[in-house]
Amino acid sequence: MHRAMRGLIQEVLTRISTEGLPGKHHFFITFDTMHPDVEIADWLSDRYPGEMTIVIQHWFDNLTVTDEGFSITLNFGDSPEPLYIPFDAIRTFVDPSVEFGLRFENQEGDDEEEEEDEEAPMQEMAEPEEDAPKKGDAQVVSLDSFRKS
Repeated sequence: MHRAMRGLIQEVLTRISTEGLPGKHHFFITFDTMHPDVEIADWLSDRYPGEMTIVIQHWFDNLTVTDEGFSITLNFGDSPEPLYIPFDAIRTFVDPSVEFGLRFENQEGDDEEEEEDEEAPMQEMAEPEEDAPKKGDAQVVSLDSFRKS
């Protein structure tokens, strides 16, 4: 199940890397910053020691997708930072423009015997703020309101 959902994320990101973001689509991706294959700046892992959410929306560069993960450059306070995120480090993948989300409960292994349905239904979507980030701004957001109790 996890392998199939990660394959969907890979397909979506591959399309975005070649065609750009269509319409109002944008993505919140939460990942495990302590995953051994995650590559982020030390100051980001110090600031987010466990998980971090990135937003792929207005400004991103160098999106490259492989079978194992993706690399992307995002802007943090006018400082472009390259990141590498393996697919198995992803905890949530949300496209609020279409109320779609995936959540990965178990980061340990991809056994076919996993029985739990890992797709998280979207409950409510927050309305965009009037002071939305301008192009070039990156924003880290919490997805706690989307998580099941």
